Amino acid sequence: MLTTFQIDPQASKVWIAARSSLHPIHSQADGLQGSIQAVFDGNGILDVTATCAMSVEFPVTRMRSSNPLEQRELHRRIEAKRFPTIRGVVTDILTTETANVFAVAGTVTFRGVARRHSGLLTIEMIGDDHLRIAGVSTFDVRDYGMEPPKILMIKVEPLVEIQIEVVAGRS
Repeated sequence: MLTTFQIDPQASKVWIAARSSLHPIHSQADGLQGSIQAVFDGNGILDVTATCAMSVEFPVTRMRSSNPLEQRELHRRIEAKRFPTIRGVVTDILTTETANVFAVAGTVTFRGVARRHSGLLTIEMIGDDHLRIAGVSTFDVRDYGMEPPKILMIKVEPLVEIQIEVVAGRS
């Protein structure tokens, strides 16, 4: 039976890790929103042969860094007022040889640019009413029309590692 889960904005987070020639850059965001519609078997295993829909988004303004200057520059580079939301939609999902780990593909929209992306996600039931989705993937910000900043002699690398953890409850 197709079940709908709503993402819990307080329990779901995204972590962003980038590197500069001077030091690592870390930020995170909460306030994720979206839903997952999926079929799970009697053992709580995702049935990839059934219809499955997953979408998640969050406001760029929820991205926080421990360094206020980095945070301000990040929001400026992303053009947060013009492109207020980052969104991911999973359109394809396949099993892998590892239990609860799935090969997924879909679209990530960042700065108004939608690009196809694929990766691995762990998708598992927590009890009878909650779902946990987690994964890590690397993106090149230049693919989304964003040039990494160069400030004096400090250069920020274009590859960014994104880690996501979503907790969703049965609606």
